[in-house]
Amino acid sequence: MIITSLLDTDLYKFSMMQVVLHQFPGAHVEYRFKCRSKGVNLRPYLDEIRQEVHALCQLKFTEDELDYLRNLRFIKSDFVDFLSLFHLPEKCIDISEGEEEGEIAIEVKGPWLHTILFEIPVLAIVNEVYFRNEYKSLDWQEGIRRLDAKIGLVQEASDLQSFKVAEYGTRRRFSKAWHHEVLRGLKEKMGNHFVGTSNVLMAKEYNTTPLGTMGHEYLQACQALGPRLRDSQVFALEMWAKEYRGDLGIALSDVYGLNAFLRDFDMYFCKLFDGARHDSGDPFEWGERMIAHYQANRVDPKTKALVFSNNLNFQTAIDIARRFQGRCKVSFGIGTNLTNDLGVPALQVVMKMVRCNGQPVAKVSDEPEKTMCDDPAYLSYLRHVFDLPAA
Repeated sequence: MIITSLLDTDLYKFSMMQVVLHQFPGAHVEYRFKCRSKGVNLRPYLDEIRQEVHALCQLKFTEDELDYLRNLRFIKSDFVDFLSLFHLPEKCIDISEGEEEGEIAIEVKGPWLHTILFEIPVLAIVNEVYFRNEYKSLDWQEGIRRLDAKIGLVQEASDLQSFKVAEYGTRRRFSKAWHHEVLRGLKEKMGNHFVGTSNVLMAKEYNTTPLGTMGHEYLQACQALGPRLRDSQVFALEMWAKEYRGDLGIALSDVYGLNAFLRDFDMYFCKLFDGARHDSGDPFEWGERMIAHYQANRVDPKTKALVFSNNLNFQTAIDIARRFQGRCKVSFGIGTNLTNDLGVPALQVVMKMVRCNGQPVAKVSDEPEKTMCDDPAYLSYLRHVFDLPAA
């Protein structure tokens, strides 16, 4: 089976899940899968994907895995106690043929607390099933050559001693085996430039740091859970601070676009949070505007972290590092370019939250193609409330 441990997922799923347990235990959500890659036929693999998801739903956390989570400084004991009883409910996921030719439809509906861990392993399953069928005899040598070239770029950048990169590629990996190959290469050859991985199981196995804070779904859900829509971003950040009391302090900046984020990310949040994460739009413009925003709020940008994670490759990350070196703390999360760069086209697959407590929710980022919402009227209203331009 592809997924053999519930730890084989991103850390931010656990950090968000703990907030859900303590702050929103009754929330009910819906997620929907989408393949953005054109001309990809996933239909032949429908039964295989179903079998893998069935196996996923039989898994439970082992005592060794629970002990590992218990030793993370921000994980609370009652959350680990809950996880000791946890399994993914198969009745909450439906996998069927999609409406368009070649499409498949994957929908998850159920309590947020019990369904939040579906997304990452399901996407990893879809990827691996597709690639192991489409490229049965693919030689890893090209992938290894590309990986070594990336590591070489960092080694040659002698002016960037503080360059920090983490691996963020679980959801779109070519395969679990290749994921291990990447982690081994990064740990053995990158030295202090490699700071960790978003994958909790890989962090455990390779004795490196698990990294991550919040994802888009958390801020999206707060559209339905907060007091009013306009205050949903502020509400989400305040509830996060209430849960973690200054820990896990990287705020996600692009659920409503950067302008709306900066309006809400006032002096209080500038001082309270350790930094912000970039996940759409131009990274250089974003970095410049974040630095200017900190300065305008009487905060020294050099004390704050800017985390770049949007569709990065190593050369772009190095260029960004050079632009902002000495002006702020900079780090990078690189996903698909590490875990699915073997010389064949990577799949662009996502599984996004589309409803919470029966209400539509949406992300409206600085990249229109990333917007995903099943209610055009709500999307229009959301743009109006946050003073966003029409699509």
